[in-house]
Amino acid sequence: YCFGIRSERRLCEEVHLNLAYRWFCRLDLSDPVPNHSTFSKNRHGRFRESALLRHLFEKTVARCIADGLVSGQRLAADASLIEADANKQNSTPKEDWDRSAIAPNNASRAVKEYLDVLDDTAFGAASKVEPKFTSHSDPASQWTAARKGPAFFSYSTNYLIDTDHSVIVDVEGTRSIRQAEVGSVRTMLERIKDLHDIDPERLIADSAYGSGPMLGWLVDRNINPHIPVLDKSGRTDGTWSRADFEWDAENNQYICPEGEPLKQFRRNYSDPNRG
Repeated sequence: YCFGIRSERRLCEEVHLNLAYRWFCRLDLSDPVPNHSTFSKNRHGRFRESALLRHLFEKTVARCIADGLVSGQRLAADASLIEADANKQNSTPKEDWDRSAIAPNNASRAVKEYLDVLDDTAFGAASKVEPKFTSHSDPASQWTAARKGPAFFSYSTNYLIDTDHSVIVDVEGTRSIRQAEVGSVRTMLERIKDLHDIDPERLIADSAYGSGPMLGWLVDRNINPHIPVLDKSGRTDGTWSRADFEWDAENNQYICPEGEPLKQFRRNYSDPNRG
């Protein structure tokens, strides 16, 4: 990762030629280097259904905590886009996409995984809004133009980072939409509490995480949010915004910019419960 090695084939070439890598892997000069396909088969097959990689990650975090590299008091959250191996040419627009027409028994692995997470809050249940396009080869991926350029299919890798030494203490994969990314932070905070007894004092994030429900959830758990508030009250059509109204505490009402009271009820009800 540090040296930009992005493929198993290249990794095996480096181990074959670099004495430092051979020493780290405990390989003698005459020892054969594993074939690159071994890594792919392990990751996609043997390790996919197990929790081995998650177990390895959590053991590494626990070692960092034991060595004093993680205090767990000041955390930062963010998400990165990971481009999916999917092409727009092999996709369907939302008005033509019908997931009920998929035959699960004949579906590919990626399609079966898509069906499995339709009710998952990190994927299908994150939002009721259907994506503009759905990939046939990887339907769980999200069509996004978040990089302000040509749109593409992607996933989001969500990180929870201890700011003392920039150690990633948890990670969660989701669809590339704000609701799923915000929900993943709750999942990670609850998980590190259960696994490592980390109860942070404050959380740092950008305005994408500054919704009212998210800020309230953090405050209820005594976590100070250092997050800009996601304020969508401003109007761009020339009408009055929320900030244009003044609160009259004495009379328990708002006053509009024209000086008129903004009444909650326009008439008195004989039955107060109807209000």
